[in-house]
Amino acid sequence: MTSANTYPIGTPGQPWGEAEKIQWLAQTTIKRSYQTDVITKIDALRARFDVFQYGALSINAEKYPLFAIKSLQWDEQKPTVLITGGVHGYETSGVHGALQFVDCHAERYIEDFNVIVAPCVSPWGYETINRWNPQAIDPNRSFYPDSPAEESAMLMAMMDALDTPILVHIDLHETTDTDELEFRPALSARDGKEYEPDTVPDGFYTVGDSEYPNHAFQTAVINAVREVTHIAPADANGNIIGCPITQEGVINYPLKALSLCNSMTDCAYGTTTEVYPDSDKVTDAECNAAQVAAITGALDYVIQHQK
Repeated sequence: MTSANTYPIGTPGQPWGEAEKIQWLAQTTIKRSYQTDVITKIDALRARFDVFQYGALSINAEKYPLFAIKSLQWDEQKPTVLITGGVHGYETSGVHGALQFVDCHAERYIEDFNVIVAPCVSPWGYETINRWNPQAIDPNRSFYPDSPAEESAMLMAMMDALDTPILVHIDLHETTDTDELEFRPALSARDGKEYEPDTVPDGFYTVGDSEYPNHAFQTAVINAVREVTHIAPADANGNIIGCPITQEGVINYPLKALSLCNSMTDCAYGTTTEVYPDSDKVTDAECNAAQVAAITGALDYVIQHQK
């Protein structure tokens, strides 16, 4: 789908100031429960995993604690896998796919890896179904020193404290119709730029690192997901979300230049997944399963190629 949306906050051509950001925050509403949907599932894992709190959001520290889940059999001699979900809180299958992986699959990988999962990096965004945090900052463009996004800063601080090299980092995302209907128009308005409509791809794709593309690894992820759901086709220009494909269902971004979550670990094997939950070809359960397949396909590939 495409959109030619404009945004109702701000003056065209002028970046937002504090007044516009306050106006934007005032029109956000709570639409679902982090406690009910996410924390209850995290709590159910405590008997089998090391669940710990690594921070809390300042907008409401009691309501928005930040949790990570670690494998109990932590061994500094093993390589470590990091899985992140909900960096954009509105991207539902990233959160629930991460939790489903922990519950149903993580234990079979513990012989080969230490596993750490941050399933919902942006819980306020989860509840309000938002890409940004309350300060109108995109956490997934904020993984750099002295980050203005506390969601990003606290995740990086947790990983620094863990002090272990990361071999694999899988960051779980979605591309939704609201990207074109709401979030990209809002971004253009916030930054005082003209909005340029694009097409939302129907299907799953991944984003690799243009500096370290690791084509075979991305292929393994795509092929694993292919067993669960359809892969996004390129548009008429050979692009997905404005970026040329490097193979079926794969585009590459300069991750560090954009300060994306998947750039923070310097991992050898990294991918950002993108599920399309608004397709009439998939269910919510299939979207979660696609995220799980991306993780297991990635880890199976690494096990095979590290031996």
